[in-house]
Amino acid sequence: MHVTAQALVKWQEQMSDGIDLVIYDGRLVTPDGVIEGDLAVADGKIVSVGKPILDAKAQISAKGKLVMPGGVDPHAHIEQMSGMGQWNADTFETATRSAAMGGTTSVISFAAQGKGQELADTVTDYAARAERGAIIDYAFHITLTDISVPNFERDFADLIGAGHRSLKVFTTYNIQLHDAELLKILHQAREAGALVCVHAENDAIITEAKEALISAGQTTPSDHARSRPRMAEIEAVERICRYAEYLDQPVMLFHISTSEGAQAVRVAKERGAPVWAETCPHYLFMTEEVLDRPGLEGAKWMCSPPQRSVTDQEELWHSLRDGTLDLVSSDHAPYRFDETGKLAAGPEAGFHQIANGLPGLETRLPLMFDVMVSKGHGGPEGFAELTSHAPARLYGLQRKGRIAEGMDADIVIWNTNKTVTYGENDLHDNVGYNPWKGYSVIGWPDQVILRGRTLVKNGEFFGTPGSGHWIDRPVLATQPANLAVVQA
Repeated sequence: MHVTAQALVKWQEQMSDGIDLVIYDGRLVTPDGVIEGDLAVADGKIVSVGKPILDAKAQISAKGKLVMPGGVDPHAHIEQMSGMGQWNADTFETATRSAAMGGTTSVISFAAQGKGQELADTVTDYAARAERGAIIDYAFHITLTDISVPNFERDFADLIGAGHRSLKVFTTYNIQLHDAELLKILHQAREAGALVCVHAENDAIITEAKEALISAGQTTPSDHARSRPRMAEIEAVERICRYAEYLDQPVMLFHISTSEGAQAVRVAKERGAPVWAETCPHYLFMTEEVLDRPGLEGAKWMCSPPQRSVTDQEELWHSLRDGTLDLVSSDHAPYRFDETGKLAAGPEAGFHQIANGLPGLETRLPLMFDVMVSKGHGGPEGFAELTSHAPARLYGLQRKGRIAEGMDADIVIWNTNKTVTYGENDLHDNVGYNPWKGYSVIGWPDQVILRGRTLVKNGEFFGTPGSGHWIDRPVLATQPANLAVVQA
C-alpha cells in the first residue's frame, strides 16, 4: 500500500507525542536482519523499529554503531554454595551489576534447594534475595536435590504453574538424582510443562578417576582435568538424550565441553529427540593447559566439566554453526581466590578440595562479539541469536531477547571499533580477579538500556539494587529450533 508524505508526517507526529526515547542513526539488529533507522521506546517497550521519528523526550545517536537486544544469560550461579561449602563470591547486586556492565540485561540464576528444604521455601528465599539486590531482570531454574521432602509434588506443580518453567538436576555430586528419580522428574515436568536442565556427567566414572589420582598423590589444579574424564560427559549426555526421547520431554544439556558430547546431541536431534544444548566461552576459548600454573594459581580456572582440547573447541564451534548447540551461556560460578573461596582448604589444598567455577557474566558478550561480529565468524545476526534470541525463546522469556515492536526495551549500543584488553581485576563483580587477563576484544557495549532506562553509559554505572524485575514465563518452547546461525 502506498503511503503519502502527508500520512507519514501525521504518523510521525502521533508517534512522537508519546515517545520517551529514540535511538537514531544506528544499525538495528532485528530477527529479520540488520536495518538502518530509528528505534522508538515508550513506557519501557519498543514501539517502532526502523521508521523515522520526529521528536522524543530523549534522543541517543548511535551513528556508526550496532543497536542490539540486551543479552540473555540463562545459566548463572548467584548466592549459592559450592559442594565444598564455600558461598559464591557474588550477591545478586554484584552479579547483576557485572552482567549489566557487559551488556546482559536478563539472567536466569538458580533457586537451589537445600537437603530437606521444601521447594516453596527455596523459591521464597531466593526471590527475597533477588528482590533486594537484582539490578537487571531475572528468572530462576529450580534446582532439585531432594525429592523426598514434604509437599514436593504439590510445590513442584504450583511453582511451574506460577511461571518458574525450568528445573535443574545433576547426575553427579552428592546432590545427584539417580536414574529412577530422573525419570520421575522428567515425567512430572512433562505433565506440568517445564524444561529440565541437566548437568550431565557420570558420577561413577568421576569417582573412580578422582580416587585414583588422589591415591597417586596427583592433586594439583592441573590434575583436575583428568579427574573428570571426557567419557563421564559422553555417557551421561547420551543417557539423558535417550531419556528425553523415551518420555518425549524437552531437556537442556548444560555446558557441553567435548566433541563426542556435541556429536551425541547432534545424533539425538537427528532422531527427533526433544533436546537442546549449550556451551560456554571457557570451552570455546580455553584449553586444559590453562590449569597448568605454579602452585595453586591454576585453581582460578578450575570448572566442571573442565576445559578440553583444541580439537574439542573446533567441534564446539562447528556445532554452533550447524545448530547442534543452541546457545552460549556464561555458567557464571564465581569464587574468590582466597580463604573465603577457592583456598578455603588452605595453601596445600588438592583439586578435590577446591570450589569449581569462574566468573563470566560480564565477559560472555564481548568475547563472543569479538569473534562473531568483529572477526566475521557469524555476524551480528548470529551473535544476537546465540546470546539473546535463542535463550529468550527456549526458556520462555517472551518479551526479551529481540529488537521488535512490543518487546521490552532492553537495548545495547555496541561500539564496533573499540578495543579493550582485560586487566588483572577490572570486572565489576566481587571475585577479585579476571580469568581473561591479557585477552583483547574488539567491540564494546557503550550503552546498556533496560526497559528504556540507561544502566551503563561509557563505562559509568547508573543501576539501582532491587530495580530488576522477576520475569514470568507462562509457557515454554516445546520443539528444538535447530537453527544454523554461525558462518564458517
